[in-house]
Amino acid sequence: MDIADIYVTEYADVSPDVPASKLAARFREDGVKAVVVRGDDYEGVVTERQFLRSHVPPKTKVRSLVWHVSRVRPDEDVRDVARLLVGGQTTVLPVFDGDELVGVVTADGVLEAVREDLDALTVDDVHTDDLVTVSPDDGVGVVLNHFRERAITHLPVVDDDGDVAGVVSVHDLLGITTRSVEKSSGGDTGFPEGLSHGGFGAREGDRDDLMSVPVGNVMSDPAATTTPDRPLGEAVGEMLERGISSLVVVDESERATGIVTKTDALESLTWTDEDAPVVQVQNVDLMDDLSVDNVRNTVDELVSRYEAMSLLEANVYFHEHEERVRGTPLMLARIRLFTDKGHFVGTGEGYGAGHAFRLAANVVERQILEGKTRGRSKKGRDREERAARKRYGWYLSGSE
Repeated sequence: MDIADIYVTEYADVSPDVPASKLAARFREDGVKAVVVRGDDYEGVVTERQFLRSHVPPKTKVRSLVWHVSRVRPDEDVRDVARLLVGGQTTVLPVFDGDELVGVVTADGVLEAVREDLDALTVDDVHTDDLVTVSPDDGVGVVLNHFRERAITHLPVVDDDGDVAGVVSVHDLLGITTRSVEKSSGGDTGFPEGLSHGGFGAREGDRDDLMSVPVGNVMSDPAATTTPDRPLGEAVGEMLERGISSLVVVDESERATGIVTKTDALESLTWTDEDAPVVQVQNVDLMDDLSVDNVRNTVDELVSRYEAMSLLEANVYFHEHEERVRGTPLMLARIRLFTDKGHFVGTGEGYGAGHAFRLAANVVERQILEGKTRGRSKKGRDREERAARKRYGWYLSGSE
């Protein structure tokens, strides 16, 4: 199945000169999750996730937040698109017909198209059970650290009694990450009622105070919950209908045991039973000093050092920043490894793709040595069991 009937020709776009504060307000107030950045030409996309750093000055131009995600064609296979969405940590990809931007494909659009087929799986098959939670009294700085270090965008909020009090997401923190750090007065704070008074000047740019704002003041509540045995398509349907991106997984006593997100559902579309592990490399055109074979060999060598570990899938992503030294761009490289021992994520920044990639590989290797997975593997089930499941649903069997 391709995305010809899934991508849309109407989408949100902004000028690269728009300030970050205005874009954040649009995300908060209009329900927009991602925008295409274009001036005279297409430049890239910006999603809520680009605001994950602890502070984004309000006057920052959108062009400095641009994410150079992969371009796709209308005839692109939906499973390949799912892989690019997950690997690029984005909710939208531009669709090009030749050199012409003809529309965008979104994570929601893909999930809507396959939601009935996803009932071949349950929430238990894909959810993350290596659960990290925060307290309503924790500061938002704690949440931002978890988001950045674990490459996640949602956290359940659990009170002292162990009950689920809510969920905090990147969307909930947009009013803080783009808050003014200069003295001013009046205006909309972007915070919930009762949290601050008198506009941006109320805190006069005190970042420490901002990072100590209690999670309970910004979280979404009540939390939407689900059970492990629920059909995945049904759970995805609820998220789409309610306009949310996650469900907290609870046991019979209503205690949180995990979380399932739209990204988890998208990842299930990328499962493969091929004998050779898939090593997907995105934005190959940015690899001036590195070849795809170099990347794949490094990944193979990294995993082969640990005899008890088997690679199921790897995704390597490159992004180019504007900064340059002697003509060499500052690059970001991110490596995601799905193994039978867990999910590992490493990010590195350096001048040139080769330097950034080596730094990211070092991070992944340290995680493997320390056993710091990013949750259990969602692809680690026995191959025969997964092959049996693939009798159900075109998206697993590969048939149209």
